[in-house]
Amino acid sequence: MVDYHSTNNQSAGGVQTYMEQENDWDRDLLLDPAWEKQQRKTFTAWCNSHLRKAGTQIENIEEDFRDGLKLMLLLEVISGERLPKPERGKMRVHKINNVNKALDFIASKGVKLVSIGAEEIVDGNAKMTLGMIWTIILRFAIQDISVEETSAKEGLLLWCQRKTAPYKNVNVQNFHISWKDGLAFNALIHRHRPDLIDYDSLRKDDPVTNLNNAFEVAEKHLDIPKMLDAEDIVNTARPDEKAIMTYVSSFYHAFSGAQKAETAANRICKVLAVNQENEQMMEDYEKLASDLLEWIRRTIPWLENRTQEKTVKDLQAKQEDFRDYRTVHKPPKVQEKCQLEISFNTLQTKLRLSNRPAFMPSEGRMVSDINTAWHTLEGAEKGYEEWILSEIRRLERLEHLAEKFHQKAAIHESWTDGKEAMLTQKDYETSTLSEVKALLRKHEAFESDLAAHQDRVEQIAAIAQELNELDYYDAASVNTRCQKICEQWDILGSLTHSRKESLERTEKQLESIDELYLEYAKRAAPFNNWMEGAMEDLQDMFIVHNIEEIQGLISAHEQFKSTLPEANKEREAIQAIQAEVQKIAQSNGIKLSGANPYTTITPQSIDSKWEKAMAMVPQRDCALQDELNKQNSNDSLRATFAAQANSVGAYIQAKMEEIGRISIEMNGTLEDQLTNLKDYQKTILSYMPEINKLEGHHQQIQEALIFDNQYTSYTMEHLRVGWEQLLTTIARTINEVENQILTRDAKGISQEQLFEYRASFNHFDKKRSGQMVSDDFRALLISTGNSLGDGEFNRIMGIVDPNSSGFVTFQAFIDFMSRETTDTDTADQVIASFKILAGDKNFITADELRRELPPDQAEYCIARMAPYAGPDGVPGALDYMSFSTALYGESDL
Repeated sequence: MVDYHSTNNQSAGGVQTYMEQENDWDRDLLLDPAWEKQQRKTFTAWCNSHLRKAGTQIENIEEDFRDGLKLMLLLEVISGERLPKPERGKMRVHKINNVNKALDFIASKGVKLVSIGAEEIVDGNAKMTLGMIWTIILRFAIQDISVEETSAKEGLLLWCQRKTAPYKNVNVQNFHISWKDGLAFNALIHRHRPDLIDYDSLRKDDPVTNLNNAFEVAEKHLDIPKMLDAEDIVNTARPDEKAIMTYVSSFYHAFSGAQKAETAANRICKVLAVNQENEQMMEDYEKLASDLLEWIRRTIPWLENRTQEKTVKDLQAKQEDFRDYRTVHKPPKVQEKCQLEISFNTLQTKLRLSNRPAFMPSEGRMVSDINTAWHTLEGAEKGYEEWILSEIRRLERLEHLAEKFHQKAAIHESWTDGKEAMLTQKDYETSTLSEVKALLRKHEAFESDLAAHQDRVEQIAAIAQELNELDYYDAASVNTRCQKICEQWDILGSLTHSRKESLERTEKQLESIDELYLEYAKRAAPFNNWMEGAMEDLQDMFIVHNIEEIQGLISAHEQFKSTLPEANKEREAIQAIQAEVQKIAQSNGIKLSGANPYTTITPQSIDSKWEKAMAMVPQRDCALQDELNKQNSNDSLRATFAAQANSVGAYIQAKMEEIGRISIEMNGTLEDQLTNLKDYQKTILSYMPEINKLEGHHQQIQEALIFDNQYTSYTMEHLRVGWEQLLTTIARTINEVENQILTRDAKGISQEQLFEYRASFNHFDKKRSGQMVSDDFRALLISTGNSLGDGEFNRIMGIVDPNSSGFVTFQAFIDFMSRETTDTDTADQVIASFKILAGDKNFITADELRRELPPDQAEYCIARMAPYAGPDGVPGALDYMSFSTALYGESDL
């Protein structure tokens, strides 16, 4: 039922209103009988709805109030105040005194009673009694109704119009004719309790059914007593206005409590919606951070893998995989990392704006942890790229050395073929002196040849050792072949020594020797060895990395060609010796037995090798020229890359400096700043083709195996990092403005206030870095009118710099100023809202939550509220107080 206890004093305007109402009553003393009947029934029911709280009621309104006792009791119930003690005597004077006490109390509430005296009430004057009850109803049931700056009758009428506006066939314009068909009563009930009325089944042409339906539902479910009969209203041309107003006011007071509960539920829904959205953002951040860290964890071992490959081709396949990682797999992760930081900052801003505690990610998932892992990834990435390049150089060197080893080994093995058999034969035992002497000279020539080949054996051993030191994959076969050559070389040395001793033992018996043959052999052997060495050098493989190296080889080759005329003279001199032998033999009639006994080198073999060597010279010229052209092309690639790299590097540096100025000197509204920053971001992103163009040049550099560039100090890695930092910086600046917009909209800060905050911050930000030290921040606070002691300043620093970094950002300054100047939802407000839904209890039940809140938010509260532990609890009671404080971080949930 209705609680009128809050009604106390009546304003002057209210007094005037009552006077006007009393005058209306005086003019209407001769009531229509139908109206009087309606008033009797309505006023009696209204009085009984309150008297039953005191355990009594009235049957006849003019008779039961004559002694003043129930009248005084009625006033005590509806006002909540105590009246003077009534007189219990049965005499007329006792009754008049009681009624006067009641009338005096009514007058004390600012109501001027006109033409109503205690004697008329004691005498049972029906008109005066009804007038007095109407005055009481006006004062305690209708006068305090207020809707949109209208009150009393006008306020009640406006409330009815607003509540029934959506319903067909309902048009409330007064408190008489508009209610005859009963649809208005049903509309009021359906608007607040649609579960009680099937409005669409009602018919306008059946007013009795409509009225009875509304009155019965109100009495059964809303605790509003039936104050009129349907026939009383339908059978009257114009129902009594006072009766209808009294009846309708009961509906207003019955539903006013539901309105408070709806407001309380809305407040709770709003708070819970904010909490649910924040929790979803926290879950999204945790998942994105976990996925990114997992990708970094999987990628780093791959980048740290240093498994060596056997060939350059296999290693180049690894290099291609690394290039795909750089251009395909990593860029999306860079974007995820940037988005992660933006989401984290946005979430923290929303938490501050909703007066919630800051979000602390799970251990190891802080933004700083992700940055540390990212730094480790980039370090591994750099080390992997450097390792690949160094491995390519190593394998190129190994392949070159291996080919050179096998070439020299083949030449040596070809030379040593049959030498052991030659050194072990016993031909000197049956030879003549001249033949033995020849054998001795031949052996001396062999020793010269053997000594000449010593350098090649040492080169073969040195190359094998270098291959072992460089960890050549086929070092075992190289070692086997080298060992075989060295062992064979030792055997040849031992056999050579043994044969020489044998020949020298028989040399004393041999006197004659052909000096010319001997001279030929001695000069032909080194010349032949020189030609073999020259042919070996002309066929020697080479590898260079720049123009200077190839020019050095060309210079050496030109120097070699300059010695050819002198070598040709030596060849002609050797051939002249052989010609002289033939001439002497012919002159002296000597019959030559065959080849020169001191050497196997014939003039024909010398000429043949000379021709081969001369044919190799132009081939060598062409190979060196081709390599020179290749190095010139590589130099052009260096210059092209350097020009583009210098341009991109200067662009990135300029834009980084420009963003620094923009973030400090931004003008216009925050929306204009955000639009300008996004346009600026698009301008920067439009430069991406230049980055891709540079990547193309870099790929050509790598494919050409170019490892240095004297034309620029920039590396591709340096420019990639700079470009990523540029994109991240503009994204962070945009996010900062978006957070300022969130702060402004949530806290109601005007654009002028934000400009003033920005101007003040920039004035004290002397380094223009977007953050300031604590001393500058203290000066800033003092300039805004704050008088700070050390304790208060330390408290403020704990708010704006919770991590004790020693710096205060502009966003933290805005959050502090908005917190100091605006209001937010508090835990006390949420507790008060839950208390309304719980009906003033210190606990709430699950059924009450499900009835008052949307299903998802009701279940959200039920799952998180602790059981109520108070002594006044009931089974299933929930503690909404600790739940509310936990929403704002004031205790653990």
